[in-house]
Formats: sequence, C-alpha cells, structure tokens
Amino acid sequence: MTSFQSTLGEDAGIAEELAESQQSISIAEFFEKNKHMLGFDSGARGLVTAVKEAVDNALDAAEESGILPDIYVEIQEAGDYYRLIVEDNGPGLTKESLPKVFGKLLYGSRFHAREQSRGQQGIGISAAVLYAQLTSGKPAKITSRTQGSSEAEYFELIVDTDENEPEISVEETTTWDRPHGTRIELEMEANMRARQQLHDYIKHTAVVNPHARLELREPQEHFKFERATDQLPEETEEIRPHPHGVELGTVMKMLAATDSQTVSGFVQEEFTRVGKKTAESIIDEFRDRHYGREMRWRPPASHEAIDLHGAVEDATANKGADATAAFADAIAETVADADRIAHHELVDAVESAAAAVEDDHGTTFGDTVRENAVEAVWLELIDAVDADDSDDSEGDADSRLVADLYDLADDATSTRKDDAVIDAFADRLAAKFEDELESGDEHDGNVRHRLTHKRLREHVDRAADLTEEYDDVSFGETARENVTEAIWDVMATVPDDPPLVRELDGDRDATSNLVDAMRGTDIMAPPTRCLAPISEDLITAGLEKEFDADFYASATRDAGVSGGDPFIVEAGIAYGGDLPAEGTGEVMRFANRVPLVYQRGACATTDVVKSIGWRNYGLDQPGGSGLPNGPVVIMVHVASTNVPFTSESKDAVANVPEIEDEIELAVREAARELKSYLNKRRSMQQRRKKQNVLGKILPEMAEKVAEVTGREEPDIDDAIARIMNNVLVERHTEANGDGTAVSVVVENNSSTNESLEVTDIVSAEPRNLSDGANVVEMDGEWFVKWEPEVSSDDDAALEYEVPDDATFDLDVKGVESEKLTVKQ
Repeated sequence: MTSFQSTLGEDAGIAEELAESQQSISIAEFFEKNKHMLGFDSGARGLVTAVKEAVDNALDAAEESGILPDIYVEIQEAGDYYRLIVEDNGPGLTKESLPKVFGKLLYGSRFHAREQSRGQQGIGISAAVLYAQLTSGKPAKITSRTQGSSEAEYFELIVDTDENEPEISVEETTTWDRPHGTRIELEMEANMRARQQLHDYIKHTAVVNPHARLELREPQEHFKFERATDQLPEETEEIRPHPHGVELGTVMKMLAATDSQTVSGFVQEEFTRVGKKTAESIIDEFRDRHYGREMRWRPPASHEAIDLHGAVEDATANKGADATAAFADAIAETVADADRIAHHELVDAVESAAAAVEDDHGTTFGDTVRENAVEAVWLELIDAVDADDSDDSEGDADSRLVADLYDLADDATSTRKDDAVIDAFADRLAAKFEDELESGDEHDGNVRHRLTHKRLREHVDRAADLTEEYDDVSFGETARENVTEAIWDVMATVPDDPPLVRELDGDRDATSNLVDAMRGTDIMAPPTRCLAPISEDLITAGLEKEFDADFYASATRDAGVSGGDPFIVEAGIAYGGDLPAEGTGEVMRFANRVPLVYQRGACATTDVVKSIGWRNYGLDQPGGSGLPNGPVVIMVHVASTNVPFTSESKDAVANVPEIEDEIELAVREAARELKSYLNKRRSMQQRRKKQNVLGKILPEMAEKVAEVTGREEPDIDDAIARIMNNVLVERHTEANGDGTAVSVVVENNSSTNESLEVTDIVSAEPRNLSDGANVVEMDGEWFVKWEPEVSSDDDAALEYEVPDDATFDLDVKGVESEKLTVKQ
C-alpha cells in the first residue's frame, strides 16, 4: 500500500502553495486574539488590569520627573459599558510621543534600561486601549499637558492591529485646569465583580508607595489615601549587566557587538563590578576551563637517583664547561627549591637561568639550547626518559608519578581504603598521565600534562573503575570527587594569553568557558543605584498608615543577582490590633512597587511564605505548612531591573531559586522580630497574671497582719513593686510653709537599666526644679518633663515646688505597663 507521504510529490507546487499562505502578523494582532495573556481575560479582571496599567504609568512618570504623585481614578457606569478615567500630575506627554505611547504595543523607553521601573515592555497601557476598543468599539480619549504649555493636547485614537500603529480620529488642543499631567478615558465592556481586587490594588499601592496620594471613586464607594511621606523614592541609574547572571546566548551577542579587542577589556567595559583585578581573576578562571591546568610534580628527593644537573649538561652542547655547569646548577637549584613545579614554571626557570649565566659568562644560550634543557629536566621529572626503548626499567612500582599520586590520593580518601588499594589506583592513574604523552596535538604528545578539569575527572574515573573491577573494592563518587579536587588544587593555571574577542566571537565552546569563568569568580554584588527599594522605615510607615495593628516589623535584604539583573527583596509584617483574628493571614505581594492581586497560587512569593514553619515564630499553622492563621499581614516586595514574571500579565513572580532564597531570608528576618514580640507579650501576660494574683492576696494579708498585730495596715504598693522587680514611680508631697515641696522618685527594682519619660502635669506653675527637668506651659497647665536613666537597683528623684492648691497627674512612658508601678 502506498503511503500518504510517498504521494506528495505527484502534485506539483504544494510547497509553493503552502509558502504563499504563510504570512507574518503584528504584535497587536497577536494580542488582539490572545488578550488573556495580558490579564484581559474577563470583564471583571480586565477593568482591574486597565486601572493597574494606568496607575503604574502615572506613578512612573511622576517619580521620574521628581513629582510627588497625585492620582485620581474614577469608574462610571456608562450604559452597557464602564468608563474608566485616570488622571495624574506627571510631566505630561509631547504631541509627538503621546499617540505611540497609547496606541502602539511594545513602544516604551524602559525595555533596554537596566534600572527598576514598574513598566518595561511598553505593552500595558496600549493593551488597555486595545481591550477597550475591542469590547466597546470606542476610541481612547487622552488629554495631556506639559509643564509651561498654555494648552493641553487632546487625542482620540485606537490601535491599528494590522500595523501596530496608532490610528488617530481626533487631534486638537484644549484647555485643562491641571498645569501638567495626563488624563486617559476608556470605555470598555466590564463589571464590578472584582471590586475587592480593585480595592486591594489601590490600598496595597498606597502601602508600598507612601509618597503618593491616591483617590478612587467608583459607583458604590469612594476612597482617599493620603501620602505618609514627602520623600520620593531614590532616583535610579541604569547599570550594566552583572557577570554572575548572564547567559551564554547573551554573552555571544555582546561579543559580536562590543568594540573591545581583548577579553579583559570586554569584561571591564560591558559588565558591572569588574575592574582590572577582577578581570584578571576571570581570565585565570577562563584559562583553567579553556586551556586546562598543568600538573605540578614534586622535585626529586635526596634519596632518588635523579641527576638533573647531569641531564642539563648532557642536553647542552658547545657552551663551555664553566658556563654549562653554571647553567645546570641554576636550573637544578630552582627545581629543588620548589615544592612542586609545572612545565611552564620549568620554562620560566630555564629562561631565568640562561639570562643569569649569559650575564656572568658572556655565553649566549639560544632557544634550541633552552628547549633541550627544559625537555631533559621535564622528562626526568615525569619518569619519561627513554620510556619507549628502555629495557631495564624498574617498572611502575618505582615510578615517581605513582608515588606522587599515591600521596595525593591517600590524603583525599578515607582511612578505610588500605595501602594496596590506593597504590593500585595511583598506578592506574599514573598510567593515564603517561598515556597523555601519546594523546596531544603536538608531535610529542601532551608532554606538559595539561588537562582540563573534565579530562582529569575522566582519568580518575577510569582508574577508579579499573580498581573496582580488578581489586574488588568500592571507589565511590565522594572519593572520586575528593581525589580529583586534590590533584586539581596542586595543578597550575597556565600563562597562555586568552583569545582575542574576534576569536571568541562565534566560538560557542570558548564563550561557554568564559561564561563559566565569570560565574566561578568571586565578584561583588551588583550596585543598588539601579534599584529603588521602599526601605524598612517606609514599609513600616505604609503598614501603619493602612493597618491598625499592635506590632510592625520590616526587613530589606542586600542586593542579589539573577539572570544578570540585580534585585532586592523586602518584607514587612503587621500583627494584632484590628486585624481579623480568625481565618488565614493576608499575604500582600509586590513587584517594583506594584501590587500583584491575581494568580496568588502561581507566585513564588506565596510558595515561599507557605513553606516557612510559622509555628516557630509563634503563629498558628494547621498541619505545619501553608499560610499561617491569625491577625497577621505579610508583605513581600521584589525590586529588580527585570522582574521574572510568569506571564505577560505580570501577576506572579516566577520560581527563580535566587529570588526565592532571598524572599525566605527577608520574611524570616521580619518574623524573628515578630517572635520576639510575641514571646515578650506572653511573658508580660504571665507577669500581669502574677501581679493580679499578688494584688488580690497582699491586701488580704495586710489586713490580717494589721488585725493580728493591732497596727495600721502596711503599704503594699512598694512591696508589690519589689516582689515583681518593677520600676516604682511615686510622688511625695510635703508642705514647707511657702507651698508644697514635690518629689517624684523612680526606684528601679529590675535587673536592667531603664530609660523613662516622666511627665507630671501640674495645675500651677512649678518653681525650683531640679537639674534635668524642663517645663512647658499649655492651656493653663504646666508639663514638667523629666527623662531619667536609672541603673538596676538604683533610684533617682525629681524635685520642685508648687503652691498649696496645685493638683497633679503623673504620666510615665518608656517601660511596659506590666513592669511599672505608679503611685501618685
């Protein structure tokens, strides 16, 4: 039976016909049919996404111009559609750029910039325009005014999806009451089913942008979020990529585009944190990977019958006896003084010896003589003299290589392997080095014993396999790794010059070695001037502004690097207060100060928060995993020059290990503060309970003591303070003829030094105050302020005088109420 494939050739022109039917599409046309990829997959979510894109653009524009953002968002019901209006006080857009910003996908100023920004691809706001025109058929209405312009520009436009260009239907000037800024109005098919997500987005934006004033007016509710600070985020600067994060394809592209001629110049000019010294380290790492290292063998010991002096003399002809002897002595002494020596180190030693003898004896030692001397000495060192035709060899048992490798392997492996096994392994490994004499590209093979790490490991594996096969012992992965590293550590980096950039360009293997070399070099973390983290203080301020809690903590990590892009992770925690005590705690996710309100389950932030054992930090966590229960809000912010989102809709951070590690460390840092607070609170609760018991028992005891002894009841306030190791603050008054002498005494019964803020509110003007106190008069009352520092088991006193009819009200701060006893 004839197959279908075999009949294709009978109809001429099928391939041509198929080719004619193929055509390219514009990015706008693609997203027209795949709008769900950008977060416009439903009317409810589409409205939230449109608000998000417009607000993000407004925040970026204002901050880049040094303007504190004022953003107004309004959602109106407009018949079958919803009308979205977003106004900002940013710098405005020029007449020439405005249509492309709103009417052309992938048009933006930030895509190639390595600095933090909310938007990067140039898709967001133009995608909102596209969604509006697809669902309502109506154009976007945009008004923008730049600083100093007498009038505003007004456009009505849609996106031409065939060409991915703005199609303008109205272009005119108009008046506008704002001195500068931009206003966009969109009508779209939408609904308010995602009202909570909309509210969350605006509220969370206010939390991580405490410098912004936000207002949301929608059909049912109206919110205003005032700014908590006038401090703008630090201005960012564009930086170059970091060597630890770039990928092979990116480096190949950079090599093709660079103007640098050398590898050193390339890594210094194209990457951040690479100076001359770091470049040299990278090149050394590159040499190890590209050329390999040379084995450094031990020089002959005194008991070995190896005459290096004689070998040099035999290899040197027609240079005179004295000069030859001096040449041989200098080489032999240099080799003997070295712990180990590689082939290129021997070459350097011969070069130095030749130069010194030439100066002393006036005899020239040319290249051939030097090469002969190197060869003679090196063959002695590696036991290769007459290796091919010697009939009286003593065998491998006396091989220098075997003895040297035996010592390295013996030190690197466990004591459970006996000497015979190690000797057999070393013998087989030495044979692999001897095989190198026949395997190199040069006419005399790899006489220098130059090996890459990979080839060295292959030799170790082969020797280990043979040892397992013939000696019936185990030579496991750990032992093989240890032996490989022990030998690699004594091998020497070669001095060969690295290839020029033009030689690397297009050479995939060599470029891969360069990438590995950069990753293997210890390089400083990328600079953070390209990032604008919120900062711990402003995270706390943002949480305090929007959540009425008892406790707040925040943490900002040092910069990390992923994919060549620096990033910083920050975390914040709010606990207690008016937060819901029942149910799961709230997790707020942010990327570059933008709230992520969808795809919580697909986000690395959520995965990390769930993986933490919250019971260790004092929170309830059913089953020991998942989100914690209780009155807690956990906030995580990832700031990066290129946040790795899971999709174009930018709803979730991808599971990148480096970022996940930093998220965990940041959250745990804040959680440790929460744990300390909860432990302290539990301690204070136990203290309060004990103090309440004492407060109930001691009065009864005092009454019984007075009844039995017939004396007055003792004052138990001081006793409770001393029993509980409290700080006791009490006021004593005594008439002195001219009025009343007042003494406020602080007695510190605790085990730590205490700093207090004592305020005595007096109805009459005090006089004769003791040192360290000051008085503020307000509305007919005098506030006597005193801030003593009282050591453990010590006391301090504030003294002053007032008229006899004065009244007092004592207020003490700086010490927890459970550790304080105030007696007025």
